[in-house]
Amino acid sequence: MSNMQQNFKAGQCEGQAQEKAEQWVQSTKDTANAAREKTGETAQCVSDSAQQGKDQTAGIIHQTVDSMKNTAQGAVDSVKNTLGMDSK
Repeated sequence: MSNMQQNFKAGQCEGQAQEKAEQWVQSTKDTANAAREKTGETAQCVSDSAQQGKDQTAGIIHQTVDSMKNTAQGAVDSVKNTLGMDSK
């Protein structure tokens, strides 16, 4: 094989290697972008779920406080009634 043919084949191999490297880099970028998007979607889902849990907890606490107030008021009314201090 002549020197010219060897140089041609070497250049051809170098070009193919360069093309493969560029494809690999693009594939890596695409994978990273897909992972970033999925992470963002997951984070948003977790945030939404946490907010929903927070809202539910606030509702439960509010109901519990109202129930405790009513129970306490009932106890106060009962003691007043027993002592003859009721306003009725």
